[in-house]
Amino acid sequence: MGDFFERIVDVEVTGEEAGSLAKQMVDWMVSEGLIMREMSREGMYSLTVDDGYKPGPNWERAVADSSDSSWIPGPVAVIVGRDYHVGGQGQSEADSATCPRCDTRTVIIDYPVELEADQEAWQPFSDGIAAWKETGEGSVLCPACGASVPVTEWRFGDGFALGALAFDFWGWPPLGNGFRAVFSEHLGHRTEEQSGKF
Repeated sequence: MGDFFERIVDVEVTGEEAGSLAKQMVDWMVSEGLIMREMSREGMYSLTVDDGYKPGPNWERAVADSSDSSWIPGPVAVIVGRDYHVGGQGQSEADSATCPRCDTRTVIIDYPVELEADQEAWQPFSDGIAAWKETGEGSVLCPACGASVPVTEWRFGDGFALGALAFDFWGWPPLGNGFRAVFSEHLGHRTEEQSGKF
């Protein structure tokens, strides 16, 4: 069956600001009773974080439907650091990338014809992401218009996002639209959402 998560990725916060913003968000969620300060690793499988915050007494306020009284959500992982985030199990490449300058879409995985990434098409993005993870800056030349575009400005296909701060809600019922909006408002940045399973 597997364990499911919903993820909210802040796609605008810098690597330098991510740690302090993560602390602010944890403080806010604790004050709202959504999570507790107590940590657990049970039912949590985030790749770079071992422990997450246990759900608080008011966790139901974050979800769309809490009518199933047997549903006990798992921990919330807070992931700090520049990285790429994927929703699919075993996924490590984006299926496409669209240039924000000329709006040309580069196909990386040609579904349904191909299930694997075209490594020649993906390599410039992979290199740009690696540079961004290490230094905070990385660019990719658009094959259509020739512009050198920061890798963080490219629009990647569904299920792939770059960000220095992410929150994994393990085993929670689907998050409510109102909560998502308030969460993004507290972050103060544009976010992307993913879901997946381990």
